Amino acid sequence: MTSTKIRFGLTAAFTLLLASVPLPAQRSQPDILRARRLESAIKMDGALDEADWAAAPRISNFTQRELNENQPATERTEVAVLFNRTELYIGVWGFDSEPDKIIAQKMKWDFEYGNEDNFEIALDTYGDKRNAYLFIINPNGAQYDALVTDNSRKLNTDWNGVWYVAARRTDEGWFAEIKIPFSTLKFSADNEQTWGINFERNIRRKREQVLWQGWSRDSLLVQVNRAGTLAGLQNLTRMRIFEFRPYILSGAEKTRRAPATTVGSLGLDFNYLINPTVKLDFTVHPDFAQVESDQMIVNLTRFSISLPEKRQFYLEAQNFFDFPLGKARPFYSRRIGLYQGEQTPVLGGARFLGKMGGTTLGIMVLQSGNTDTAKATNFSLVRYKQDLGEQSSIGALAIGAVQSGRFNGTGGVDALYSTSKLFGNKNLQIGGAFAATYTSDRETAAGTAQRLFVNLPNDLMEISAAWERAGKDFNPEVGFLSRMSYQIYTAKWRINPRPDFLPWVQKLQFKPIDVNYYIDDITHDMQSVYMEFRPLAVFFKSGESLEINVQRNAENLTEDFEIREGHVIRAGRYWTNRGEIQFSTFDGRPLVFDAGVNWGKFYDGSSLEWDTQFSWKPNKYYALNLAYQRTDVRLPAGRFAIDELVTRMNFSLTPRLFGSLFSQWNNDENKILFNFRVTWIPKPGAVLYFVLNQFADTFDPRGKWRLNKTVAMFKFAWYFGTN
Repeated sequence: MTSTKIRFGLTAAFTLLLASVPLPAQRSQPDILRARRLESAIKMDGALDEADWAAAPRISNFTQRELNENQPATERTEVAVLFNRTELYIGVWGFDSEPDKIIAQKMKWDFEYGNEDNFEIALDTYGDKRNAYLFIINPNGAQYDALVTDNSRKLNTDWNGVWYVAARRTDEGWFAEIKIPFSTLKFSADNEQTWGINFERNIRRKREQVLWQGWSRDSLLVQVNRAGTLAGLQNLTRMRIFEFRPYILSGAEKTRRAPATTVGSLGLDFNYLINPTVKLDFTVHPDFAQVESDQMIVNLTRFSISLPEKRQFYLEAQNFFDFPLGKARPFYSRRIGLYQGEQTPVLGGARFLGKMGGTTLGIMVLQSGNTDTAKATNFSLVRYKQDLGEQSSIGALAIGAVQSGRFNGTGGVDALYSTSKLFGNKNLQIGGAFAATYTSDRETAAGTAQRLFVNLPNDLMEISAAWERAGKDFNPEVGFLSRMSYQIYTAKWRINPRPDFLPWVQKLQFKPIDVNYYIDDITHDMQSVYMEFRPLAVFFKSGESLEINVQRNAENLTEDFEIREGHVIRAGRYWTNRGEIQFSTFDGRPLVFDAGVNWGKFYDGSSLEWDTQFSWKPNKYYALNLAYQRTDVRLPAGRFAIDELVTRMNFSLTPRLFGSLFSQWNNDENKILFNFRVTWIPKPGAVLYFVLNQFADTFDPRGKWRLNKTVAMFKFAWYFGTN
């Protein structure tokens, strides 16, 4: 055995030993919070001055996760829960010894809560220690919600529930009342309910994070298996049987050298709740208009880039249809209703979503219409998952796309073993997936893909490894592949020590290993290699961070590659060495600055990339962000530079009336994009918005812009629920 192998073995053994060191207890008493039945009405004003709040049992035993793990919170936090037959009320007393230093810069719905003082709630209504609702508020009354699945492995941040918040600030701190209708939640039909619940408060100026239960740095609030218990709920009215969401859409589009055209449509989403955990959705002319323009991306690679889904119909249920195949995604929802960047009509469809005991089932069927470029297609999707043990599962997936005389289908199975009790309280995940496709008009109709992975996502040591494969005939036409016929081997190891002898440092980070090695599935020749070594990253207690990386990459071009018009990279193997430095200031300040630089060899030449970003947040009503990136490439065939400029101004008049003005320009396409959007939420579940998109060319040598396209849209949607 070589000395290198010996050193690696000793290092791995030492790492495993450190990872096995048990943590302090993660539970404090009381760990049960009893809800009290309301005797009178609650006025939603954040005052918490009703007699019911005074009589309700409160918990206040919060413990630090950051900055000083296992230490008592430095500011007092109290929580109580009230309920009646139709609603759950949560009261929050966020006392603060320096209330003038509370950081609360956002107001809008689904605000970016990571740099705010906030209060977070994880509510496990199934009581299965796997799934939860996440509700987050800040001192301005801003709201954020999400769905948690697989005990934090997946988070559907695009789910929007119907719930209400009132918050106020005083000279004692900040206080809030939260009202959640039981119709927003799914839970069993039992007369007496016992739910999992946990709370987290962030005191941003101190970088302090405190939790009620499960405050280990190896844990998260959304790991609900470590939550406390909410007891005392009885005789609840569980749900609204029917939900209606009609919408009206009107707008106009004007392109250069063409007359203006108008668009208008009516649609309806209808939901039927079969029982508290099972829902059947129908949609007629589903509304896909609530879409921000895709950000322009300069792609200097030879592989396709996927764009994020932004359409609400797909977003709200995406956690039901996730499948862990890695980079080979069998389902990519942008394949439905969008073809080569153009919108295609979706006539209607149906969807079944449910959790029955330990079984989760999602079924979706949609029908698209004909266009000049796309054929009418029937899309169908079935996802099944069965819970095993405390956190593990098995599952299956089936996808079909049927056109006249043609069929493409994908089927797969997956399995996950997950535990948070390795060596007592460490996290471990081991899993795999297999998928196959069939395409009726292909000479080789069938193809396969596989993935195996292991992950230890813990605080001191983060270790992961995976193997993935997509064969040359694997063809998920309702999915996404960035490259064809490949295998990839990945491994990552990060070490995050917290040195007490450096009082200004929250933690250090070292990354000895981060490798992604691609080979061709047929020839087994190397395709690409991406490696990164991080000798040091520093995260300061003040919120600043500094990161230094060394990169070693490779590309094996089997044919010439035109990276940009007039600039061709010849076929061959290219190994490159690069360096990178990144720096960020604390994002809780009114003025935030981020910068990074990356330099080194690039194919048979070199490149220098640097980017900088400024954010100014003077108050809770508006914020301005300016980002600039430059890529300077030098090749034997010549030199070129790409400049990108992005600006965004966000404004919020109230937590339910907000908007943004976004612009983007780059000199690669010589185009500028403007997006203006205003959203008003008159009540949770209803929305009115106006959006204006403009696209212009900027290549005119005289410095003039040429407006190519203007699109203006107005939408109004309402929400009705009935028992």
